[in-house]
Amino acid sequence: MKARKILFINQEIAPYVPDSEMALKGKDLPQAMQDYGMEVRTFMPKWGNINERRGQLHEVIRLSGMNLIIDDTDHPLIIKVASIPSTRIQVYFIDNDDYFTKRQMAHDESGEEYPDNGERAIFFARGVLETVKKLRWTPDIIHCQGWMAAVIPLYVKTAYHDEPSFANAKVVSSIFTNSLKGDLGDNFKQCVDFRDAKSELLDKYNKKFDFLELGKLAIDYSDGIIEAVSDANPALIDYANANNTPVLKFQAEENTEVYKNFFDQIIGDKE
Repeated sequence: MKARKILFINQEIAPYVPDSEMALKGKDLPQAMQDYGMEVRTFMPKWGNINERRGQLHEVIRLSGMNLIIDDTDHPLIIKVASIPSTRIQVYFIDNDDYFTKRQMAHDESGEEYPDNGERAIFFARGVLETVKKLRWTPDIIHCQGWMAAVIPLYVKTAYHDEPSFANAKVVSSIFTNSLKGDLGDNFKQCVDFRDAKSELLDKYNKKFDFLELGKLAIDYSDGIIEAVSDANPALIDYANANNTPVLKFQAEENTEVYKNFFDQIIGDKE
């Protein structure tokens, strides 16, 4: 059987951002799956607090240069790459001067959340998927981590469902604790609109898209859910169970084989 291919789309990966449960899982899980013989690709945003010189990031010219239109505005897509020290994991970074280069993560230096966080998540999602297309890579599993990746399942199952890279891909989303205090802006639903990802698909959700609504969106278009931390948002885990979506319960003791088996279960018998 061919080696499984897993696309990891992470909000945080250590050591590029300060250690957190999410950042450490972002580093360790791809490495573990690669050690099991799986083929992996890993993406994250190029947050403004990432030290490019220390992290040895460099731009990939052949992948950069595309413009993504969000809310009728062109936003240049810049792709950078680096290798995590002491591992064989390569990380692709999604960058843009407006959304990432000059910005911190969810909030600015004074602790205020960015009002266009929704646009940033949409740019990140589309930037990852367009780059994977350019790489001509066909993942079996797409694993999404963090609110920044929560739009990915919708796009994979609608706007990109006919693309050869994603036509047969299964999507798994990891649920963490609530990390957003506010909402994603009044224009989030409008900005999501792209190809078959029509804004009307979001009519079932609350007008204000916050962490909970974003999590529901991810669950509705995912094939599996991982309860990633002990304090993962309980309302979202209940929502996934009510949807009869397969859920991997929180693992008190880290056992990477459980994750591998869950990915295999979601992929099923597809070769």
